[in-house]
Amino acid sequence: MTEKIYFFYDGECPFCNKFAELLELKSNLPNLVLLNARENFDKLPKGYDMDVKGALIIENGYFYNGAEAINYICNSINNPSIGLLSILKIVFKSNKRSNLIFPFLINSRRILLKFKGVPAKIISK
Repeated sequence: MTEKIYFFYDGECPFCNKFAELLELKSNLPNLVLLNARENFDKLPKGYDMDVKGALIIENGYFYNGAEAINYICNSINNPSIGLLSILKIVFKSNKRSNLIFPFLINSRRILLKFKGVPAKIISK
């Protein structure tokens, strides 16, 4: 049996939400479990700060966060059934590109949440 991949994302962030939706519907990853961190912060590792570290993947006891998590999930996608996921897979396949782009994504998330009037901080206790 294949281990589940737990993917924590910010359900209030439009970018994060769309990415999670695409993963759920079009990634062909049957073992993927999507968890909105705002609704499941109690399942995050103690002290995990989504605003600083970004998305989190937990698989087989390993933790991947931020650029590493996005890189990992994009490299896990086989035969994406939508063009946007194909593009994201290509862009985030490289660790170097993922690390270069990810700070921009985190800052964009903060700006969008500020416009929405939603706090950016999600910290597990």
